[in-house]
Amino acid sequence: MKIFKGKKRKYTHTRDIHLDNIRAVFFPKDFHEKYKYLGSVPWNEEGAIFKAMEPLVIFMDYKAKPKWCPRWVLRFLHLFGDDNSIVRVRNRRLSNLKRRLTKGIQLTDYKTKWEYYDLRISVYGTDQMQDLADAIEHKVYNDGLREDLADQIKELDPNTKYDKGYSIDSLKNELDRLETKNNK
Repeated sequence: MKIFKGKKRKYTHTRDIHLDNIRAVFFPKDFHEKYKYLGSVPWNEEGAIFKAMEPLVIFMDYKAKPKWCPRWVLRFLHLFGDDNSIVRVRNRRLSNLKRRLTKGIQLTDYKTKWEYYDLRISVYGTDQMQDLADAIEHKVYNDGLREDLADQIKELDPNTKYDKGYSIDSLKNELDRLETKNNK
């Protein structure tokens, strides 16, 4: 049920606000709805990306949310100030108020680039948040690369002792050895 109609003026377009959007402000049903005010928060609570991103989002919430301010106020400001978006502004004053309350902390984007394990995270925040995002990117990449190399080794030699628990260098060496052995 539509509660507020969106506006369309020249280049400015805002979205319609439905009853479900209001419900999500006061009674969030999942992780995404609870922390949506931070920006591009993972919506699917399954999988490796959510598992990797969850500590970053919770840390960002801890740093962004003032102790005296309930989280529903920030979600309300995100809905009516920023139109539940990281690029649109519905009401400049409310948007600026949300930005001041959260100290400008925002999760701008997260994506995988070349492989499923090549995670890229874009954050507006403190150096601690950026360091945590970098550490998460590094860990996801190393774990994914290890798993990928172990799978390639098992394809060439099903009876191998090598699995994803070995270091990346030893897995690469074993893969090179098996590839040269198969090419001969």
